[in-house]
Amino acid sequence: MSRIFPGSRRKGRGSPPPSLLPLSETKFRPRATRPSSLRLRARRLLRSRAIRVLLLLFSLWNFAEIYLVRRHLAASTLAHRHAAQTRRRGERVYVASLHWNDGWLVRKYWNDAVVGFAEAWGPENVFVSVYESGSWDDTKEGLEDLDRRLGELGVSRNITLSNKELRRIPFLAELRNRTLRDLIKLRDQGIYFDKILFLNDVVFRTEDVLTLLDTNEGKYAAACSLDVSDPPLYYDTFALRDSEGDTHLMQTWPYFRSELSQQAMVGNWPAVPVKSCWNGIVAMPAKPFVAETPLTFRALPDSLAALHLEASECCLIHADNPLSQQLGVYLNPRVRVGYNPRAYEAVNPRSGPWVSPWQIFKGLWGSRILKWVYRTETRDWIVNRRLEKWLAESPGRSEPGDFCIINEMQVLVENGWAHV
Repeated sequence: MSRIFPGSRRKGRGSPPPSLLPLSETKFRPRATRPSSLRLRARRLLRSRAIRVLLLLFSLWNFAEIYLVRRHLAASTLAHRHAAQTRRRGERVYVASLHWNDGWLVRKYWNDAVVGFAEAWGPENVFVSVYESGSWDDTKEGLEDLDRRLGELGVSRNITLSNKELRRIPFLAELRNRTLRDLIKLRDQGIYFDKILFLNDVVFRTEDVLTLLDTNEGKYAAACSLDVSDPPLYYDTFALRDSEGDTHLMQTWPYFRSELSQQAMVGNWPAVPVKSCWNGIVAMPAKPFVAETPLTFRALPDSLAALHLEASECCLIHADNPLSQQLGVYLNPRVRVGYNPRAYEAVNPRSGPWVSPWQIFKGLWGSRILKWVYRTETRDWIVNRRLEKWLAESPGRSEPGDFCIINEMQVLVENGWAHV
């Protein structure tokens, strides 16, 4: 016979036994801590056969996309490089370059690549013009070594070592024009060149230049490499514009907003149509630079820049070049250069494609999403409003490089340049 103690009552058959453990250690939880109805619905949804089929199709689609892109990226350029060395060997190339405080790069990488190019192309077909602008490291000494080595090869050259010489872009435009003075002098002597090769202070190899010169079988108003300083971000955002004249959609692969430029980049075309580029190394026909009215580098007029607007001289040159519309401007993604050895090696791996599967997936879907949600109207509206104001002040004013303009100003400072 059971005993019932005072203050207690018999439990119903359906009631759980009293817990002998703390609540947190039992399987029973208060209603508020149980999974929400939303989570339960999500679980039920994932159990749906239709949803599982859709997820499978989505995965297969992405796998196929990544596979095709990787296949394009893995395409060998060896035959292309041999063709470049053979087909373009008869052309004469004028090399123009600016240097400032990059002695370590000049000594360790740049000089070897320039000398290697001169040897491969033929010393008699190359002229090297270098302008050094007041470096305080050992850049001058490095370029003196280049001068000696080129002299031993019999390469014609002019390497100018200057004292320290204000807006940054007019200064750079003037320096670039100085590197072309010998081109004009040689023209007056009856000596002509087919191409001008503008070399930034980047890490590159001889075969990179050979491949770039043969972009689109040598038919272009300009052909540019792709430059990186901090992979996977590309570097020269100031000069690169897609086929529609827009700035980049994203600073990582596949970069572009316009369908034509992005399609070419995803397909790893050796000639991606763009409206402007510079990006480390640029090849351009020499003819416009030695015309009766020669093509020259310039900056925006001071009166326009005073409205807090700026444009790269390396973008404006394409707006002014009469060949841009006729022959086209191209970026060659098979030629990738770096502003330091680590960057160069990252985009030129010893084996396998230079863009990883994850970067491809992220790039393709990132660009789709950004196209849906991102618009350039605000930026364009600010620039266009200031440009229209400037144009209205004088009926004779014009600016063909409007697609180059950004809402910014850059000035020279003691140790480089700065935004203001």
